[in-house]
Amino acid sequence: MILKDKKILLIRLSALGDVVFNIPLANLLKKNGATLYWLVSEKGFDIVNKNPCVDRVILAPVEKWKKNKNKIKNFFEYLKIIKEIRAQKFDIALDTQLILKSLIWTIFCGAKRRIVSKSAREGAILGGNEVIEPLFNDYKTHAVYNYFKFAKYLGLDCSTIIKTKPELSNETKNNVDKLLAPLDKSKPTLTIAPATTWTNKHWRKDYWVDLMSKIDKNKYNIVFVGTKKDSSLISYITKDKFLNLAGKTNLLELLEVFNRSNVVISLDSGSTHLAWLADKPKIISIFTCTPKERYNPIGEGHFALQGSLPCQPCHRKKCPNRTNECINYPKPNEVLEVLKNLSF
Repeated sequence: MILKDKKILLIRLSALGDVVFNIPLANLLKKNGATLYWLVSEKGFDIVNKNPCVDRVILAPVEKWKKNKNKIKNFFEYLKIIKEIRAQKFDIALDTQLILKSLIWTIFCGAKRRIVSKSAREGAILGGNEVIEPLFNDYKTHAVYNYFKFAKYLGLDCSTIIKTKPELSNETKNNVDKLLAPLDKSKPTLTIAPATTWTNKHWRKDYWVDLMSKIDKNKYNIVFVGTKKDSSLISYITKDKFLNLAGKTNLLELLEVFNRSNVVISLDSGSTHLAWLADKPKIISIFTCTPKERYNPIGEGHFALQGSLPCQPCHRKKCPNRTNECINYPKPNEVLEVLKNLSF
């Protein structure tokens, strides 16, 4: 095995979608004999912890440090983690975050080989002593295959995508049992995640209302998911007529909800990527400003819909034209047509 007896540190702190897209890379490294450690922040910890893709998870509590004004305490916590990492005497470190917040971890991790990409920003390229080809230099290559460039550089066969999920406790499953108790078990479950982070990654909220007016309510159990701050949007869409789990699930419980769903309709969001990891539901994903080819759920039975405006995809948090025209596509009937043609 190419990486037998090699100890590797994978540095991917966040965001949730990118953590999910690094899981196939982690599995590939382990499949080829590596002992794999993963340095991750709170946002991705639960998805990596107790996941067979990794031997050990190291938490970098970045979100806690942001909120904690005691900078001295934060600094000493950071030094403690660095000391723990250096004690492992890693052979290889892979920085797939490639920005300032991963730079310092990479520099001081103590690995003999510290591999970064030419795509690194904010000076992160300085953390490596080996540099691979650029990542994300086109919109057509999926994120998973971009991260596979690290494996390719190490001489690995990158033809297979292996997804693995964290082990879910009985407590998590029991909690989801209670949340989904109102559902009719004889019907398939349609789960809808209508919110994401960037404003211009959202679909028009009136389109969601239109879509809901046309979906056959007798055919599906309909469940809405999101964070607590998404509750008002979901209430607007549903008029409080469907099961709304916004703010009622943690990350692992949300994964279990997707495990029990037959169809998911969502945006380019962490929820979409988590549903893909669940490997159960068929996913209809709606893309506005970001490239569907890069972030769509890979595999049969999934559909990524996007308009064809000349400016798409711009992949910017703020619309360069200040019109957010892309949120008007696809039309609700296009989404409905895909849903009607699904079989399960």
